[in-house]
Amino acid sequence: MTKRDYYEILEVQRNASEAEIKKAYRKMALKYHPDKNQGDKGAEEKFKEAAEAYEVLSDPDKRERYNRYGHEGVRGQGGGMSMDDIFSHFGDIFGSAFGGGFGGFSGFGDGARRRVNRGSNLRVKVKLTLEEIAVGVEKKIKVNKYVKCEACTGSGAQNGSAYSTCGTCHGTGQVTRVTNTFLGQMQTTSTCPTCGGEGRLITQKCTSCGGDGIVKDEEIISINIPAGVADRMQLSVSGKGNAGARGGINGDLIIIIEEKEHEELVRDGNNLIFEKYISFPEAALGCQIEVPTLEGKARITLEPGVQSGKVLRLKAKGLPSIDRYGKGDLLITLNVWTPESLTKEEKRIMEELSQSLSFTPKPSKGQKNFFSRMREYFQ
Repeated sequence: MTKRDYYEILEVQRNASEAEIKKAYRKMALKYHPDKNQGDKGAEEKFKEAAEAYEVLSDPDKRERYNRYGHEGVRGQGGGMSMDDIFSHFGDIFGSAFGGGFGGFSGFGDGARRRVNRGSNLRVKVKLTLEEIAVGVEKKIKVNKYVKCEACTGSGAQNGSAYSTCGTCHGTGQVTRVTNTFLGQMQTTSTCPTCGGEGRLITQKCTSCGGDGIVKDEEIISINIPAGVADRMQLSVSGKGNAGARGGINGDLIIIIEEKEHEELVRDGNNLIFEKYISFPEAALGCQIEVPTLEGKARITLEPGVQSGKVLRLKAKGLPSIDRYGKGDLLITLNVWTPESLTKEEKRIMEELSQSLSFTPKPSKGQKNFFSRMREYFQ
């Protein structure tokens, strides 16, 4: 299914400010919140869709890549967000007055906002050749990361059940303080310092992970990289970063593209550039040349009298656009090679050529014969 434009989802212009995007998201989140639209699957999807749009457009780096490359530029970033993912960010948008969860939908019937642990993101570089970039590629990489502890299934508690309700916050994950001021009583809410916002304490920690719920391990991760990516572009694989402590949310795996230098071709956007050197006789008489492409060798016939600096264009022999609209070209720059030193015999031939050559658009029959002898000599 084709994704909708993120700006269209939030009903803002592409040049909208950070404040305007935040305000638009608040409006959409309140309108389509599941608590207000119980049983309405369509509203729930729009709620998630708005959260995904905000996740990308509120981040300057992600927004810049989205503006340049569309959904492909931020593939995996914000997509597939769970309700826990969404509500874990609500404090920044709506403030503590909402408790982060709008009542019972966050999974806590008392409306409390307990902290959701989120694993950190991981960054890895993936080197690609131009041939791989031209068609897209699947890469399997080995990543050292934190994964869920199998002994306690990520809970951090021995046997998975050794918990007690935090006595400081009584399971809410937050503590409220009331201060008397000359303006009256002022109430402030903060994360519980005893349980760290989780609302519960482990009474018997897992011996394998020490109560963290995560352990260091290796994982082989398969990454599908689309065609047309560029050097230093970043892609994201959602949920493949470090695991969150004690059953928290996984971070993301950020893929940084590193483009390998090609032996013969130079990339310029989606175009490829190749410099071909030919001899003076070849330029004068015409010839066939062989040029490299990403699909193999190609043969091109040059007409007699071709000039140094001429650029030939092979349509659609470049790289595809990341948004899948069209391909670049292969641009071939012709350079007539001039010998840096000559033997006595070569000088004699050149002098003879200089005397016989008339600067006409095309060489005469006699000049053609002379060029043929030159080519045989220099070869």
